[in-house]
Amino acid sequence: MKQELFEARHGAEWREFEDWIDGRSRNRAGRDPAQDNVIAADMPRRYRRVCQHLALARDRGYGGDIVDRLHGMAVGGYHALYARPVQPRSELLAFVRAGFPRLVRSERRTLAAAALLFFGPLAGMVVLLQYFPDLVYYFITPDRLAGIENMYDPKAERLGRTPEADTAFHMLGVYIWNNIRIAFQTFAGGLLFGIGTLFFLLFNGLFIGAVAGHLTQAGYAETFWSFVSGHSALELTGIVLAGAAGLKLGMALVAPGRLSRNQALIAAARRGAGLIYGAAGMLFIAAFVEAFWSPLTEVAPQIKYGAGIALWLAVAAYFLQVGRGRGA
Repeated sequence: MKQELFEARHGAEWREFEDWIDGRSRNRAGRDPAQDNVIAADMPRRYRRVCQHLALARDRGYGGDIVDRLHGMAVGGYHALYARPVQPRSELLAFVRAGFPRLVRSERRTLAAAALLFFGPLAGMVVLLQYFPDLVYYFITPDRLAGIENMYDPKAERLGRTPEADTAFHMLGVYIWNNIRIAFQTFAGGLLFGIGTLFFLLFNGLFIGAVAGHLTQAGYAETFWSFVSGHSALELTGIVLAGAAGLKLGMALVAPGRLSRNQALIAAARRGAGLIYGAAGMLFIAAFVEAFWSPLTEVAPQIKYGAGIALWLAVAAYFLQVGRGRGA
């Protein structure tokens, strides 16, 4: 059937459907409620017909104008018929209670790849520096390394502080900025066909491993590991989640499958957005822990280790068990 005949045959029906959507969106007054109820009762059937017409228009290769019009009607009809009013608080709670852990479980392969790219270099660097301590200077300059050592000096009144930001609130700002910057770089790097994400996962793994390995080898093990134990579960997991989101973007560009690259990228970005939102929340909380709990020298290292282990177990339980109702 030619496009002109197709439009002529169904145009009146489409206009009625568009008018109904417009009326629902504006919530216009002065209409007969009985008539509105009759029209609304027939709209699910009309909505299905619009969806059928949209599929036909795409299959037959009709012009973009008619396809766009039908697509807009289908989207508007869906929202008018089925969409619930947005309630930000309930949506956020639903995401935390079920949506986020389910999303993470559904992306376990991508998450495993990101974890390997990040934790592999980190652990490898920690081990290497116990045998080749001078290797650290390939990654960190001597001046910067001296500053890092001062932050974890056992004689320090508060651990993790710098001369430029020597209060908890100052350090909170530093930690939030640093965490969000790393997450954004790692996620957005996926737009470079995944190369940026690969680089930032490897680089951050090597850098963090270099710091940890050097401080362990240089005799700062207790102050350093007791400092990072409290927030490491949230911070390191957040970085891995951001990396997984970036890898999703990269894979959509490298191997889009049957979709166009744009379509694959949009689909990957929707799922990646959920991962990055969750990662940002974890990193934000980690910054508070790092600023107000981790620096405390009056708390025994054993207590900090215990709290850190408990938080790692809690994070693992959250992603493995929460939201498993209804076959999730």
